[in-house]
Amino acid sequence: MNLFNMLDVSGSALLAERQRAEVVVSNLANAETTRTPNGGPYQGQEVVFGSTRIAPASFAQTFDSVADSAVKGVRVVKVATDSAPPIERYDPSNPDANAKGYVSYPAINPAEEMVDLLEASRAYQLNVDAVQATKSMITQALTILS
Repeated sequence: MNLFNMLDVSGSALLAERQRAEVVVSNLANAETTRTPNGGPYQGQEVVFGSTRIAPASFAQTFDSVADSAVKGVRVVKVATDSAPPIERYDPSNPDANAKGYVSYPAINPAEEMVDLLEASRAYQLNVDAVQATKSMITQALTILS
């Protein structure tokens, strides 16, 4: 894999991790949302990652290394909606309470969401570090060649 391909891989990972962090922040912001425009409580979301693959265009590319010809980065395949049932809490004074006095809250665990946010933040920083290291290697290569 050449250095510029490494920049492409890290760049795509930066975009994917940013979207992951945005989804986690949305989950945290809506952890107590009992009513949505669609009706019912907010449903948590989760980002699903996948690889960006490029099929070899020529016979010569078939003989390239697996890293060069198959995987070119990471992408968000989809943002899946959590199918966990809502959490029922007894609160008859809430305007969203049902006839028995229970209110449906999203099945979102703030502690798990914070861990996910921390993971996304650290993965983002690691990719920033990878970009910086790649830039440094490119600069050193140009210095050696000049």
